[in-house]
Amino acid sequence: MNPDHAPLRPAVLHILLVLAEGDLHGLGIADAVSTASEGVVNLGPGTLYRSLDEMRGLGLIEQVAAPSSDADPRRKYYRLRASGRALLSAEVGRLGRLVEYARERAVQPEGA
Repeated sequence: MNPDHAPLRPAVLHILLVLAEGDLHGLGIADAVSTASEGVVNLGPGTLYRSLDEMRGLGLIEQVAAPSSDADPRRKYYRLRASGRALLSAEVGRLGRLVEYARERAVQPEGA
């Protein structure tokens, strides 16, 4: 994944969207992605943690301390960084333009 160019892989896009709402641990991210996508996107452990590692390496997200001292110490929490938020914004804008293009060609009905 090149952070300067869209399109993003679906797993990365969904992870960024979920982390835009706040810090989460791995399983929480997977659950939130499944809920937000109404069960269409289900991130298995391999895809989830490979994506998180890659995104950390690119500086899009960072690992942070657990929100409370009574949190399970085995859980790693992640936070969206400014560069991740900028990439997410660019990708959402690109997708919005794509949807508008489809609507103009009567591929996507208004209101959908």
